[in-house]
Amino acid sequence: MSDEAPKRKRIFSGMQPSGEAHLGNYLGALKRWVDLQDEYECIFCIVDEHAITAGGDPLELPRRTFDLAVSFLAVGLDPDRSTIFVQSDVPEHTELAWLFNAVTPIGDLERMTQFKDKAQRFESVPAGILNYPVLQAADILLYKADAVPVGEDQKQHLELTRDIARKWNAAYREDFFPEPEPLIGKAGRILGLDGDAKMSKSMGNTVPILAEPDEIRARVRTAVTDPQRVRRDDPGRPEVCNVFTLHGHLTDAERIPDIAAQCRAGTRGCVDCKGILADSIADAFAPMRARAAELEVHPERVREVLEAGAERARTIAAETVSEVRRAMGLDWRHAAPAGKS
Repeated sequence: MSDEAPKRKRIFSGMQPSGEAHLGNYLGALKRWVDLQDEYECIFCIVDEHAITAGGDPLELPRRTFDLAVSFLAVGLDPDRSTIFVQSDVPEHTELAWLFNAVTPIGDLERMTQFKDKAQRFESVPAGILNYPVLQAADILLYKADAVPVGEDQKQHLELTRDIARKWNAAYREDFFPEPEPLIGKAGRILGLDGDAKMSKSMGNTVPILAEPDEIRARVRTAVTDPQRVRRDDPGRPEVCNVFTLHGHLTDAERIPDIAAQCRAGTRGCVDCKGILADSIADAFAPMRARAAELEVHPERVREVLEAGAERARTIAAETVSEVRRAMGLDWRHAAPAGKS
């Protein structure tokens, strides 16, 4: 009987570099990524080539990329257990995306919900917005990932990835690419402090995970609560209050029943309730702030992690693309002599 441990399944996920991660990033993705390291072979990527499709100042992108890498390490992503790298350091991502264009119908891309939403922001829509999910498919399939941790808003993109894998396999090499399964988290859609839109730095409705306690309190103080609760002693409805929802993610579980009961009874005001949430956030992120401060003093450690991660990623990626190129007839060195099969 073999003593070898069963091979762990591989997952891939990425995040755009908008700088320091925020509360929505943490609750919606990073917290789960940290936990998944114990169960899967994990590959985590800072997808800077996706980021350029939205424009922005190219002088800011390197710093935003570095700051997100600091956040990755601060929350507990471990380079000894995960491969962590920057997308543009592995050119096979964009090469495979181009090759996937050979099997991806343009109609499928035009039907993508995110394409329709993003296209409305442009007077002249860049091709990169249309091709965004093709590059996303390349990101995942380049490493033959078995599964992808995604939110509900990304399920359509993952289904397209699965469809691209099927189409490529049917056209060139059966069963080469797996059809990755979605790993849907329990956190669900994380609403911002406005209680309306998804948490987003661009919306200004979130909290940076490395913010100091005073900044956390100032931001949480703006959070929208139950709109029907006008006076401090008005009975509240925790089930419709986004602040209470955030308590469920961040505050000690033993305190939740008391918070709910006092809200319903009108014996604790919203300001006090938000103060408890701010303290919960500050306490939860205190170890992360300490780790980030250490990394900021020693930036070479961050660079070493990203460079080592890119080297590991390139090893896998180069093998995948080499086989894809050969299957698609792009390796002329293996051409048969004229007149022979």
